[in-house]
Amino acid sequence: MSILKVFIVTLVLFFSLINITVTFADAPELGTWATGAPAPTKRTEVAVATVEGKIYVVGGFNKPSLKNALDYAISRAVEVYDPETNTWTTATPLPEGRHHAGIAVLNGKLYVIGGFAQSLLSVWKAVPTVYQYDPVTAVWRELAQMPTARGALGVTVYRDRLYAIGGYDGERNTAAVEVFDPQSDTWSSAASIPSPRDHLAIVTAGSRIYAIGGRSDLDYHQNTGIVEEYNPKTDQWQSRAKLPTARSGMAAGVIDGRIFVLGGESGQGTFATNEAYIPDADKWLAMAPMPTPRHGLGAAVVGGRLYVISGGPTPGGSFSQVNEIFTPPVFSN
Repeated sequence: MSILKVFIVTLVLFFSLINITVTFADAPELGTWATGAPAPTKRTEVAVATVEGKIYVVGGFNKPSLKNALDYAISRAVEVYDPETNTWTTATPLPEGRHHAGIAVLNGKLYVIGGFAQSLLSVWKAVPTVYQYDPVTAVWRELAQMPTARGALGVTVYRDRLYAIGGYDGERNTAAVEVFDPQSDTWSSAASIPSPRDHLAIVTAGSRIYAIGGRSDLDYHQNTGIVEEYNPKTDQWQSRAKLPTARSGMAAGVIDGRIFVLGGESGQGTFATNEAYIPDADKWLAMAPMPTPRHGLGAAVVGGRLYVISGGPTPGGSFSQVNEIFTPPVFSN
């Protein structure tokens, strides 16, 4: 057997042993996808973030069953994926079920902010709650509430502060930009987002915060490609190049200063679309699409790879355990 054949056979055996299937894109310059171990439960509208190299998948909707009917399938579950071992464990559940919540990590702690909860026969009660999780003690604690109750918002971190941006307050889209200081357990206000919307993607890249896409009043027939950039130092917003594919309910992550926006939904269906934004050039590039189109998914970055987990394969109430891993191409300067 030739050296090349031995190498290929070794690769196949290795990936089969750790239960990861590699899917090479037709054009490697668009990045490549792999499939990791599926999440333990089928969910959608989850909140996902990385703490100390492990990925936390929090809340959302479980696939409906007799067991969760009284909770309207709103999830308290916290499942943790370890990319190193390609395995899942469970962590302490949320104090209360939440879906469409914001999530962020600061100084080794996980923060779950706002979202929607059950109220009588509705599952769309916007809430202002802030829960902090310490992975060391496995304990959740409630902190000062956000001034504006809302769900389908975006949350990101910049210089030891958490920024909660946009969303839906139960009656309309809110332009609120509220800033949380965990050290003092206090909130303050910042300049309002120019284009209020929900189901948007919020990320920090370099010294700027980006609000990408989204929809009006929870209606995925009213998607937008608007991109707005916030400068925390000057407390000002400005418009940037539009997202090529207008969508909402998508996930986003930042690798090497570049923003990757994946998935989403519209009235026509769900998206496999993966588009990368280059802030310095203010331009978008098409990347290798996700193997499984989804909305209500979450994304987290570990080791230069983007892990895209859960979400619904069809618009509205649909669920999955999908765990797909994107390795971006090497960009030329």
